[in-house]
Amino acid sequence: MKTVSICFVCLGNICRSPTAEGVMRHLVDEAKLAERIVIDSAGTGDWHIGEPPDERAQLAASRRGYELAGLRGRQIAAADFDRFDLLIAMDDKNIVALRQICPPHQRDKIRLLMEFVPEADARWSGAREVVDPYFGGVEGFEQVLDQCEVACRGLIAALRPQLLA
Repeated sequence: MKTVSICFVCLGNICRSPTAEGVMRHLVDEAKLAERIVIDSAGTGDWHIGEPPDERAQLAASRRGYELAGLRGRQIAAADFDRFDLLIAMDDKNIVALRQICPPHQRDKIRLLMEFVPEADARWSGAREVVDPYFGGVEGFEQVLDQCEVACRGLIAALRPQLLA
């Protein structure tokens, strides 16, 4: 049975990447692909190692039925490029940080989450980055959820052919 391992990456691993992880876990469970897709998240910085996701992220996620409790911040490591098939960044700064620690022969594993938004999605198809909600209000966390939902559905659609081949 083919499997794919994915690590979502943002700056501190307390807002965007754990939200993407929670959304993806939920959608993968719904799609009955949990045995085929391994999901994790990490941050490029070390400020929040061991901390739970931001309370605002947890609250916004729980209102939509996603579970972030139990997740803990961790920092990305060079070994993660061997552990994961895809390292999916939330923004261009994360891409730069990942490339700095990535072995050159594994750079094709680094992608932006918003690359997976279907072109037909008029609201998000032009967006390149998942907005960083940390210094803003509640609406930023809702926008992150909106972006993660559409992009993670697109990611599952992109992975499905190779998982079922």
